[in-house]
Amino acid sequence: MTRRPIVFCASLLALAMSAAAAAHAVDLPVRKAGLWEMKMLRSGGPMPEMTMQHCTDETIDKEMNNNVSPMAKQICTKQDIQKTATGYVSDSVCNVAGATTTSHAEITGDFNTAYTVKSTAHIQGGVAGAAGHDATTTIEAKWLGPCKADQKPGDIVMPGGFKMNVKDAAKLKDLLPK
Repeated sequence: MTRRPIVFCASLLALAMSAAAAAHAVDLPVRKAGLWEMKMLRSGGPMPEMTMQHCTDETIDKEMNNNVSPMAKQICTKQDIQKTATGYVSDSVCNVAGATTTSHAEITGDFNTAYTVKSTAHIQGGVAGAAGHDATTTIEAKWLGPCKADQKPGDIVMPGGFKMNVKDAAKLKDLLPK
């Protein structure tokens, strides 16, 4: 595995940890089982726009929340999620690889056909450097239908065909700089 997929996967894991860990204060709805397309748009960072697909079911969604949160408790000093009239709002402060990320996310949608996560983050230290920088990420997710015949719940297919299963994501923490 090259450094770029490792950094990307680590970034996805950190994003998932901040949202999933906070979900224990207020449980987020479980997504409809099947294949979800997630389009990630970023500004203020080196990652280009990308679209990935995630095959999921109720068990995987719950496992993602439960398995990620213990790690998030170790790296996040703040994890807060609140139900709002239009969805959810999440605020977190996490430290990964010497970088502190303070983020705010607004989550809207029905989790059956589509949902959107709009987040803003301030990253200080680490690769961002002492001055830090701000980044905005929007994830637009839509349900495509049943998973493909060669997919199992937890499979994520990223740009370029790189495929992994979220159950293997725990192995990524060993690849993160200490």
